[in-house]
Amino acid sequence: MLSYLAAALPIHTGAGARLLAVQCALRMDSQGRVRLPIGVLRSLRLGGDPLPWSELEQARWLRRTSTIPGSASRVVVAQILDEMQFAPARPDRRRAADWALRMAKGGCARTDDTLVRLTSLCLAAHTDRSAGRGCAETDRIARECGLVPAALYPVLDRMAASLASWSVALASGDLRWELLSKGRQCQQAVARSRGAGSPED
Repeated sequence: MLSYLAAALPIHTGAGARLLAVQCALRMDSQGRVRLPIGVLRSLRLGGDPLPWSELEQARWLRRTSTIPGSASRVVVAQILDEMQFAPARPDRRRAADWALRMAKGGCARTDDTLVRLTSLCLAAHTDRSAGRGCAETDRIARECGLVPAALYPVLDRMAASLASWSVALASGDLRWELLSKGRQCQQAVARSRGAGSPED
């Protein structure tokens, strides 16, 4: 889905709009309709921000049709305008949407930086879960984040809450990284909140 969106959306589409597009694409029904609970938007930290929706509408990727008031929550209803070339089974897409929502929270620090959260999601999608390490073409990760490679590196440097290390192989251009364990993420977040810096290994 990240690869599809990298091709379907204009390069200038912002990180917030890309995070939103992932959820819409994974939660749509067979007619391309999406009912996105406001709770999902709050989890993405996009609650009342109209810009991500506007960017996707300007790209002619979707169109909002209404916001439905409900007793406990509200639901934004939209129609995806792009015809996707693949349609995974809907339960699989729902599970993927929930997983992407968790990964996009930016680790224990829960940063408000949407670009860091989008990059966290992209790296998690390309990570070997058993080893906690990943390798992919730098250009591919940058495209999925809506960036050029040179702009990706400062974002990786800001990801202290998620990354133990990252490097680029000069010969191949491959990006390699290692994710922090969940326990280490929380330790670092607690240490930063106390002003103590990162914990020692």
